[in-house]
Amino acid sequence: MNKRAILLAGGKGTRLKPYTINMPKPLVPIGETPIIEIIIRQLAQHGFTHITITLNHLADMIKEFCGDGSKWNILIDYSLEDKPLSTMGPLKLIDDLPDNFLVMNGDVLTDLDFAGFYDSHIQTQNIFTISSYLRDHKVDYGVLESNADDKLISFSEKPVLHYKVSMGVYMLNKKCLDVIPYDTFYGFDHLMLDLMKQKTPAIVRVFDGYWLDIGRPEDYEKACVDFEAGKIPV
Repeated sequence: MNKRAILLAGGKGTRLKPYTINMPKPLVPIGETPIIEIIIRQLAQHGFTHITITLNHLADMIKEFCGDGSKWNILIDYSLEDKPLSTMGPLKLIDDLPDNFLVMNGDVLTDLDFAGFYDSHIQTQNIFTISSYLRDHKVDYGVLESNADDKLISFSEKPVLHYKVSMGVYMLNKKCLDVIPYDTFYGFDHLMLDLMKQKTPAIVRVFDGYWLDIGRPEDYEKACVDFEAGKIPV
């Protein structure tokens, strides 16, 4: 089976400055290995044979580093955006997508079983499957709840709220392309709302292993520490 993955690498990485002043975020090294190489190696190990990298900002640097993928024994090609199209918009520019394919952000570090995630999506015939992670958020204040008469009816001192968040790793059926507009800034949030409107919502799969989204300098610094500790598979 030709397992296809789309790697989203067109963003400017603004939140990760100063590390991204002179290079695109996917090329920022974890240890001595760029983030994008870690992801490519993982996908190859999980049986993916073809990766399309979507590009915009500093595209030539990523193309020069990744080449045709032969150094990882995987086929790599590219889709170039003339303007930012967010996360789902770039998919409309790729004209040879298979019936089912993986899409992921180019700054995600995880030990997710990509092959198992891929197979589960196909077996359950979902239109869109989200790999999600449980996050805790501690509120630093006492939380008050009052009724219509402004009388206190509930109080929680610094509660911890629990959320399922998107990991930036998805499986899509090609039917999603019918919903995505062409050459338009169109993100994950837009697609989720549109799929719910047409009564074909995404399926959420909770993952409890390692996951880190390299969005901010503190995330990057944590990733480097985790890499040295052997927590990130390469």
